[in-house]
This record gives sequence, C-alpha cells and structure tokens, in this order.
Amino acid sequence: MKIALITNSRIPSLTANSIQAMKVAQALMQLGHDLRMFAPAEVESATQESLLTHYGLRLSPRLDLLPSIKQLKRLDFIIHAQRAAKNFGAELIYTWLPQSAVLGLWSGYPVVLEMHADNSGKLGAWWLRQFWKLKGRKLMTVTTSALRNALERSTNLQFKNEAVLLAPNGVELEKYEGLPNPVEARRQLNLPEGLTVGFTGHIYPGRGADLLFELAKQMPQVNFLWVGGTPELVAHWRGELQRAQMTNVTMTGFVKHESIPLYQAAADILLMPYSRSIEASSGQDIAEVINPMKMFEYMAAGRAIVSADLLSIREVLNEGSSVLVDAGNWESVIGNWKSAIESLLVDEPRRLALGAKAQKDVARLTWVKREEMVMERIGRYFVV
Repeated sequence: MKIALITNSRIPSLTANSIQAMKVAQALMQLGHDLRMFAPAEVESATQESLLTHYGLRLSPRLDLLPSIKQLKRLDFIIHAQRAAKNFGAELIYTWLPQSAVLGLWSGYPVVLEMHADNSGKLGAWWLRQFWKLKGRKLMTVTTSALRNALERSTNLQFKNEAVLLAPNGVELEKYEGLPNPVEARRQLNLPEGLTVGFTGHIYPGRGADLLFELAKQMPQVNFLWVGGTPELVAHWRGELQRAQMTNVTMTGFVKHESIPLYQAAADILLMPYSRSIEASSGQDIAEVINPMKMFEYMAAGRAIVSADLLSIREVLNEGSSVLVDAGNWESVIGNWKSAIESLLVDEPRRLALGAKAQKDVARLTWVKREEMVMERIGRYFVV
C-alpha cells in the first residue's frame, strides 16, 4: 500500500516518540509498503542518509517537513499533511495525531491511529471522541491495556474491540544477534572490569536518576554504567559524581543508536528504575501506561532486568523474566533496590536464567511482527 505517515514528532530528534515513529516506518518498508512521512518543519531538513545514521536504521522513508505554527496547535500542519498525503496518492493514513485521524476519516481514507499516552486535556479527549463517532475504516492501536482503560476514562467511551489493537512497542532482534558476554563486551568498549549494573536512556523526571546515583553511592564495589542523557543532565550528574568523589560510575552521554546493544550487553544487570510518576518529554505523566522501548531492548540483550513494579510493565515482564521492585520515592525504596541487585550479583545462574527467559519472551515482539499485525487488522477494511 501507499501509506502516508503523519507524525507531530520533531524529526530528527532524540525523543522516544520520534524513534518509535521511525521504527514503525522501517518495519512497514520491510513489509514492502510505499511510504511518505510528514512531520512539522521545526528543524532543518535531514537527508535520508543522516536519518539512517541518527536512528540506527537500514531503511528510511522520504521525509517531507511541512509548515507548522505553534500558535495554531498543529492545525495548519494537519491540513498541510492531509493535502500532501493526497498528492502522494496515499491509500492509508497512519498517524499519531487524533486530529489527523479525524481529518483522514472525513476525507474517506482508512486510518490507523497510534496512541501512546492518555489524552492531554479536554481538547485531546474531544478529538478522540470525534474519531470514534465517525464512520469509516479505522483502527486505533494502544501499547498497553492500561492505556486503553485510561483513554476510555478520559473520553467517557467504551471502544469497540474490533477497532482497537493492543500493539506493544518492539525491537530489532537482528541488532542483538551474536552479542558477546558481559566481560568481552566491556573489553571491546574499554570499560572497567568487574560486575556491572547498567542503564540506558534519557533522564526525564521519574526515570530514576536520583535512585541510580544513590545506588552507586551505596555500592562502591560495583561498577555502574549510565548510557545516554541530554548534555545538560549528563554534565549535572557528572558534577554530582565528582562532588561525591564517586569513581565507580561511567557516564557515556549520547552514543549512536547502533552502539546501544553492545553497551547493554556490557552489563550483568540492567535497570528500569521508574517511580510512580513519570514525566514524558511532553510533560505528561505516563507512569500508568508506560511501555518503554528500552524494556524490549533489555530483553533482547539477554541480561537480568531489575525494574520498577508498575502494572503496565507487568503486561510484558513478570517474575520469571525479571526482578520487580516497588516503585516510589527513591528514599523509600532504595533498600529494596539495593537488596535485589546485590542478590543477583552473587547469583550468576539466576541472572542467566532471567536473561534467557526475557530473551525468549521478546522473540515475538519485533517491530516487523507488530506492523504485520497492524496491517492485517486494518486490511480487513471493517466499517464501524
């Protein structure tokens, strides 16, 4: 099919939303679809080659950046994108914007609407209600069951099961094939020898930076590896480490996406230290519905995972594939996290068993399989 992907993400950028959109695009291209991506013109235009490098992709769609005036709250962009989709000859609108989904249905297109968070305010809920009121060939994907429940609450609607698809995020398993063991991975990356606890990702509020810092402080005999983060936050935490005279933490700052699997492989344990309140790049609290891409990467890396025990996380992980620890203010949970990590560090067979089970479970959660499922469902062309 000729598919118009309409996203409000800044592309290129480091946000999870933009990475997810590009992974979806690549998977659809791998399935043989003809794609054109439309995004707001908030950054300088990027070449296809630079997009491949930035996002660690093998395939990238043509990207058209369209006018967008912030004061108009994307409405001008949505109209421009709809016109561009028509000029492209699109047979399907695939979007992350309820407004774009509504306009697509008004124009008679089949529409896939991806939702990754609850509605933001009354206007967001209004647009989603319009999506459900309109007749047409439509499908809404949600990354967690918890998200569907939240969206039904905020819209005061009960969605039709046939038009909702639970589609968690995914992973590119091919990037995790043939990874070395932790000792060899550390050697290749010139990292300190010894048991290592790792974390990869950005450091927005609720993502566990304080907890990571305190764990490293209380466990000076253990190496900690912290990969990612904005330059400003990396500089801040490096300053904190220096003031505390802590030498057991390696902070890499930004690394190329293609290098992330090797860094994850260098850890004996990988952490997801979320709290009960997690701020997305948009400022929205997503703790109830979070479905982090790093979780699938951790699983593919085959390392033991210690994660905050959130209901949305339990939709993918369980006690057989991870160690789940209370989420909350770091002062109240630090003891539980420290105990969980220390018990794993002295129990290699358990670490290996947890990693193997997670790796087995994630085999069905690839981006390509996800998009096969989405396209199979929308391909039925049901009318609701």
